[in-house]
Amino acid sequence: MPRSGSPTPFFNVIDRRLWALAWPLMLTNLTVPLLGLVDTAVLGHLSQPEYLGAVAIGANLFTLLYWTFGFMRMGTTGLAAQSYGRRDGFGQTALLVRSLLLAVVIGILLILVHRPLVTIGLALMNPSPEVASLAAEYASIRIWSAPAVLCQYTLVGWLIGTQFPRGPMLMLLVANGLNILLDVWFVTVMGWNSRGVAVATVIAEYAATALGLWLVLGRIPAGQHLSRALLGTLADYRRILSVNRFLMVRTVTLLLVLAFFTAQGARQGDVILAANAVLITFLMVISNGLDGFANAAEAMVGEAVGQGDRAYFRSVCLSALRWSVWGALLFTAAFVLAGAELIALLTSITDVRQTAWQYLPWLWLLPVTAAGGFLLDGIFIGATRTRDMQNTMLFAALLVFLPLWWLSTGWGNHGLWFSLIGLMVARAASMGWLFVKHSKNDTWFT
Repeated sequence: MPRSGSPTPFFNVIDRRLWALAWPLMLTNLTVPLLGLVDTAVLGHLSQPEYLGAVAIGANLFTLLYWTFGFMRMGTTGLAAQSYGRRDGFGQTALLVRSLLLAVVIGILLILVHRPLVTIGLALMNPSPEVASLAAEYASIRIWSAPAVLCQYTLVGWLIGTQFPRGPMLMLLVANGLNILLDVWFVTVMGWNSRGVAVATVIAEYAATALGLWLVLGRIPAGQHLSRALLGTLADYRRILSVNRFLMVRTVTLLLVLAFFTAQGARQGDVILAANAVLITFLMVISNGLDGFANAAEAMVGEAVGQGDRAYFRSVCLSALRWSVWGALLFTAAFVLAGAELIALLTSITDVRQTAWQYLPWLWLLPVTAAGGFLLDGIFIGATRTRDMQNTMLFAALLVFLPLWWLSTGWGNHGLWFSLIGLMVARAASMGWLFVKHSKNDTWFT
């Protein structure tokens, strides 16, 4: 497999490999906020903002709940990529089987205990009674997708780590396409409002999982068959959870910040809540678009670490950085030039639209301030430096975001957005410092 070549000013061998992985993942990732855009657009054109607020609250609850276990995607990618780099067929297959079993067990447990979790989550977010009632109904339906969602995390992570980006692309394109069609049918034709959005999501999640299982069957390394050895022992499962515990803390911290952001918006009224929901949807577009380069870096960095190839590692990092910067600049230009028109597409509620316009300039700052953190996440995941990811997130949330929010409470919703920008800058700066430290000390491969 080629590692280098005669570079051109803009595009070399590493760039081509990065883009071969990144473009399907970028397209895959962009379908995720596309679904949120459709949810927002379908509900945003109803006569009352309560339905949009309910789905914003409910979706945020499930983002927090499911991405608490996001290590099942991120950790699987890093470990699978390193096994792929070592050409360890048994290791790849065993990781897949054990992670899927963990996903099913955790998903069933979430269904069993979801009621108190939803009650606590709604109490923390403190929406209006009308929004709370609709959000609870949404949650009681959406929870049935838990086993499917967690299996998807494992399947997508394994496919990325083994450098088959078309697999996640097919899974999410089919799932989100089905979800969008069902959204429109259930909400606009059947009149199910926020309940219809939840039902559509559950059906689509199981469809995506079924497709993912079919795809990985064709990717199992030659000579590997289901056996007792693949199932492993209890110690093997504890080892997987131990490796990923730092990712879990990191992810929970980030999602608590986003939940806090939503809750503070809700305290300022349903219109602010709905306006923030529109703008956060665009943040998801930015995140998922730029994550295409980060996901490609996860696979290639993990491969480099698995093989102990330092030159390849450096080349991947530089290539991913260059293209992430270009992507961030393009997103910024798009939202500066067309942000107001995009908001108008998502909601026809005059108060929500006008309120979102007031906070649009904060959205202009997000691509550039967030790009560094997104990319470094990918590098650290590929190298399985998960403790560093946990510590930098705790620093950014506890020592930057919360103090900035407290100092800017007099600014209202502007203070919330200011604090979120501060979080993004702090993450990128602290992870960048650690990246330089590891590189100087040559500790990426230890």
